[in-house]
Amino acid sequence: MFVDQVRITLIAGKGGDGCVSFRREYRVPKGGPDGGRGGDGGNVYLVSDQNLNTLAYFRYHPINKAKKGAHGQGSNKQGKRGKDLYLRVPVGTVVKDALTGEILYDFTRPGEVFLAARGGRGGRGNASFATPTHQAPREFEKGKPGEEKELILELKLIADVGLVGFPNVGKSTLISKISAASPQIADYPFTTLTPNLGVVDVDDERSFVVADIPGLIEGAHEGHGLGIQFLRHVERTRVLVHLIDVSPYSGRDPVQDYHVIQKELEAFNPDLVKRKQVVVANKIDLLGSDHSRLEAVKKLARCEKKPFLAISAVTGEGLKELKTLLAELLKEQRESEKIEPTLGKEEELGKKIKTEE
Repeated sequence: MFVDQVRITLIAGKGGDGCVSFRREYRVPKGGPDGGRGGDGGNVYLVSDQNLNTLAYFRYHPINKAKKGAHGQGSNKQGKRGKDLYLRVPVGTVVKDALTGEILYDFTRPGEVFLAARGGRGGRGNASFATPTHQAPREFEKGKPGEEKELILELKLIADVGLVGFPNVGKSTLISKISAASPQIADYPFTTLTPNLGVVDVDDERSFVVADIPGLIEGAHEGHGLGIQFLRHVERTRVLVHLIDVSPYSGRDPVQDYHVIQKELEAFNPDLVKRKQVVVANKIDLLGSDHSRLEAVKKLARCEKKPFLAISAVTGEGLKELKTLLAELLKEQRESEKIEPTLGKEEELGKKIKTEE
């Protein structure tokens, strides 16, 4: 099951109580206070894992608790610290505060670690309260409760290229032809109900990840059709392929289709329309002798100053040129981006987690 948004509750462990105890040993007169402090409660960590691609675990486990710390004991024995809880999430997960909507963390690389809820501090035992003038204290502290956080986890697929367009324009067919992905393909709208990822090999040295985003319709940013739940997956992509059906059987105006999708992308996130975008006319094998629809889209791309290609995903015509063009655009995009190196602390903590497991 593909789950890309969940609301969860994380509860860190409560700290253990301090102990009230006095030393009682043979031949040790006037034994003083020796109550130890309680152990700290366990923390709750979120860790990004490249082997996961859904948040389905949290659909069935919405509440997660770390272990509490043990109480202090006599002989100045400190309680055992509560075991930390590590929860794995897919790369691309955004962590938000459920009450304010504030973004707390964004997992963009494997092995990143985020402290989501801090465990409570253990209480002091009576040995900590002893002074020269107060030699037999009976005071102690209760353990502090751990943090309780209500969070929203949103998964935004990380792909280099995103395929966007109306339902049934051939996105699933295209991704199945240029990669090893096997999406459901049929001759009716909304056959793709979840985003599909595929790796495209251009040559021995170049490859990229492409995402087939379920079809958009007018009003998608307001939740119409499959709506906003899949628009978020477009945000991570570097290049968008706007696929347009130019066959005479769609019953729609291809130029109007382009403007509708652009409007939906802009309404959801104005930055999306500023991304590098390739206009691709699909289903040219069905044109026959009338090429007016193809010419209209070609003219549109020229006016919009965007690269244009005409392809047939079914017959494979133009697919090699499309892969080459996308590889070149991605190379330009990567060179213009400044990618920060992975933090050493995160790598060290990731190794520590593996060793503990």
